[in-house]
Amino acid sequence: MSTPAQSNAVLVAIRTPRVTVEELESSLQELTRLVNTLGHHVVGQVTQKRSSDKYAAVLGQGKLAELAQWTGGSGTVAVAFERPMHKAASKREAAASDVTEESEDDESDDTGEAAPGPREQAQIVIVDCDLSPSQLKNLESAAGVPVLDRTGVIIEIFSRHARTRAARLQVEIARLNYLAPRLRETGGGSERQGGGVGAKGSGETSLELDKRRIRDRLKELRTELASIGDEHQTRRARREHELTVALVGYTNAGKSSLMRAMTGIDVLVADKLFATLDTTIRPLYPDTRPKVLMSDTVGFIKKLPHDLVASFKSTLDEAASASLLLFVVDASDPSFRSQLDVTRTVLAEVGATDIPSLVVLNKQDRLGPDELAALKAEYPDAFFLSTRSKDDLQALRERIMRFFESEMVDEELHIPFTAQGVVAEIRAKMRILSEAYDAEGLTIRVRSTPENLAAIKKKLAR
Repeated sequence: MSTPAQSNAVLVAIRTPRVTVEELESSLQELTRLVNTLGHHVVGQVTQKRSSDKYAAVLGQGKLAELAQWTGGSGTVAVAFERPMHKAASKREAAASDVTEESEDDESDDTGEAAPGPREQAQIVIVDCDLSPSQLKNLESAAGVPVLDRTGVIIEIFSRHARTRAARLQVEIARLNYLAPRLRETGGGSERQGGGVGAKGSGETSLELDKRRIRDRLKELRTELASIGDEHQTRRARREHELTVALVGYTNAGKSSLMRAMTGIDVLVADKLFATLDTTIRPLYPDTRPKVLMSDTVGFIKKLPHDLVASFKSTLDEAASASLLLFVVDASDPSFRSQLDVTRTVLAEVGATDIPSLVVLNKQDRLGPDELAALKAEYPDAFFLSTRSKDDLQALRERIMRFFESEMVDEELHIPFTAQGVVAEIRAKMRILSEAYDAEGLTIRVRSTPENLAAIKKKLAR
């Protein structure tokens, strides 16, 4: 049962011809987790097979009536005025209604079972697709309760979890872009303000004023975000010759847990979607030579709104500038393959396709022996671990260092006593293989990146 502080929610989903039953079920399970993260309690679902999710009220008349049983609404869309319909359009609508009624007669919830009787009431409807402003209005009219689409849910979660100034700006931009076209449908007024000089002219409606305020606010936010982006770019430029590993992957795959285990820092670890929105960068701990930085990035999800991808581009640029990407995957999730595809798709949008990568199948402790063996045969190059195993973490650390050292070179340097100032820099940035003192200075054999080695040689040549 839900607590008094929660609202009951009913989920709505459309299965189009291109969507399988399994895909629909997986998407609804994910939506349920999103809704739970938002603080609502899911009490039921209404699903329907339709040729498209673009119908005026999304659902057919029979399904609208079923939805109304959950919400206490009328089950019909209130019509402000009747508009004459062209004969051809009328025939199409009639044909669509016939198909819908047949579908409803055959299977009320895509399982062939009849719709249940009286049930727990829901105070909000969540739809597993993006809704147009008119669809949102029509569904609210039929249900009699507020309606949110998938994008609205994700944006609301992001707004609650944003902590840093940059994350709050990014979420606010996405929220306003989402809100702007929906003003008319969510209460934007139509009364006009007074005219200009001499009170002539009709002036602007309150809706037009609201839209102009949003445009002005978006301009301010983008300017402020651009200045922060410049700061981030400056920091990235300072790390240009640093070795960096970026953790990327689906939301709740275990990136933050892995980040904490590999770096020893106290980052937020929660069994919630999008618990982490802000990029955290820390060196591996215990320290390595050369130093390797690891960054934790925002998680991805199916149907991630493009406005959010665009808004978080400055955050995702950390992944695009990394030396190595670790695709962190929850191996215990049956849908992890599609989640991996989503991660690659989003990274392609920010130009991070050519960066070396390693698939890390996390949570292997939740798999049975047969499942684990099958996955190892399917992903022979992947790294399997559990963040609870110190041996697994040490092995991953060694795998990371082997990757970087494969591109390093070994060289012997002679550092005279007059140039001892560079020794500290060598110890910080290079791996010391051997060292010996003689009458003239220090002879040291190092393993280093070509870039760092060239920089040290340049200093020794002065």
